[in-house]
Amino acid sequence: MTPGPPRAGAWALLPAAGSGRRFGGEVPKQYLAAAGKPLVEHALDALLAHPAVDGVVVALAAGDARWPGWTRLHGKPVIACVGGGERADSVLAALCALPDAVAGDALLLVHDAARPNLRAADITALIEAAQACADGAILAAPVRDTLKRATDDARIAGTEPRDGLWRALTPQAFRRDLLLRALRHARAQGLVVTDEAMAVERLGLHPALVEGREDNLKVTTPADLALAEVLLANAT
Repeated sequence: MTPGPPRAGAWALLPAAGSGRRFGGEVPKQYLAAAGKPLVEHALDALLAHPAVDGVVVALAAGDARWPGWTRLHGKPVIACVGGGERADSVLAALCALPDAVAGDALLLVHDAARPNLRAADITALIEAAQACADGAILAAPVRDTLKRATDDARIAGTEPRDGLWRALTPQAFRRDLLLRALRHARAQGLVVTDEAMAVERLGLHPALVEGREDNLKVTTPADLALAEVLLANAT
């Protein structure tokens, strides 16, 4: 029997409080334009256009004057809150800003605000996997390049095996109660987690890997922005 589409009830969390120091310039990278819209708008459009996503909470920097003040997109609620200094702080703030009606077992999709080229098919596959796995699921891509370990003076120290290695992408999908418990546990342990899956792993759990499109890139450098522009302009 062919499975039906994912049921509605998922919410998205968008940590967007970063300053984009690695990118450079005065404008945080989530507000840089590509294909006529800021990156954060592309990310919101991709999430909220999906029928299984009911709404989104965006965690912003305090005093963010660039936020357009959206409260609804695609007919769905957009809630803004103040994030924190680290990604996990912003995701925790977004969790706390969710409406009370969002159940503890509801799926939450955490997505990078500067990852504009997300496709609906990947969202569907991720939600289906997270519904089937109590530990959650993340979009990811197998490592295909040869990996080199470097010395302190930027020479090759050795070649690392790539078997079994994946690059973590977003969204990452977890049930509300689990994600809250994982992030609070990481904070209590003094751990700086670089993605939500890392916090869940620290509980001894094993989220599922869902192979996603490799053009779901995160804009980190000017070259990434140029590539995102091309991808968005030619999206089908």
